[in-house]
Amino acid sequence: MRRLFAFALIALLVGVGIVAVIQTDPGYVLVAYDNYTLESSLWVGLVLLVLAVLVVVLVLRLIHRIIGGQRTLFTWLGARKARKAQRLSNRGLISFTEGNWATARRQLVNGAQHNEAPLLNYLLAARCSEQLEDSDKVQEYLHAATKTEPDAAVAVALERARMKLQTGDYAQALAALDHSARNVSRHPHSLALQCEAYRGMHDWDKLVEILPQLQKHKVLTEQQLQQLEREVHLKRFEQGARDSSQLHAYWQQVPRDLQRDVIFIDRYTHALEQLGEHDTAEKTIARALKQDWSALLVRRYGYVQASEPARQLALAERWLEAHPEDAQLLLCLG
Repeated sequence: MRRLFAFALIALLVGVGIVAVIQTDPGYVLVAYDNYTLESSLWVGLVLLVLAVLVVVLVLRLIHRIIGGQRTLFTWLGARKARKAQRLSNRGLISFTEGNWATARRQLVNGAQHNEAPLLNYLLAARCSEQLEDSDKVQEYLHAATKTEPDAAVAVALERARMKLQTGDYAQALAALDHSARNVSRHPHSLALQCEAYRGMHDWDKLVEILPQLQKHKVLTEQQLQQLEREVHLKRFEQGARDSSQLHAYWQQVPRDLQRDVIFIDRYTHALEQLGEHDTAEKTIARALKQDWSALLVRRYGYVQASEPARQLALAERWLEAHPEDAQLLLCLG
């Protein structure tokens, strides 16, 4: 209460002082422009000046509010479109998971508009088109994915390669993988796709080349890698070799543990027979049987036409002492 009284008293004294000053010397202000003049006392001029400043400030604030309101309106409209795009994308993902390809594609493509990250929408739309067997749309949406996100060019190429593999276009799949294959340390999944393509093309030599990389980057599990390694080397023997040097090169590339495998020894010696290298085949089988007995190799031994058949027969007869009832050995001796 005392503070309020003190403020009122001070305001009264200031007012009285201002009135006294005005009465003592009101001052004079003249404003002239062209043929127009404006005359007033200094104090009235100051009041008009303050009012003019206030009017200018109010007008500027009004303009700012109008412009800010437009920006707010645009922001609200943009956020509304973004929320709609998000809802459509979510619905498209649900439809994709449920296998409703046509519905999913429509929702995903519509959701890509006004979406900050439309890459996934276009990739899934391409997969929907693949299921609908619409190859033109597949290419269209993959192109749109690359255009909206240039940094995802490799990812799009991998997706294109995967689709080509699905349709059996192995050569085109490898062409799509050309860029990523140059830097497999950054894109190890491309190795798995290359493996599938070479497998489809029965290009076992190329598969042998990438086996070390598959192992290094752990693209396959240990069991899958062992199965692939076994299949690749067996297929090379099955497809045959042009000459003895190529066949020996095949054998040298077979891992040591597989060189002791009965199946591999059988395929290798059979290939040796076909190329006329019966002596090498005979020595290879004899050495293998000395380490581990195998009915399969004994049977193969009977077909070998070595240069010294008497020695070959004598060796087989010695085996008979340890395996008198082995049917394959008896057939071999016969």
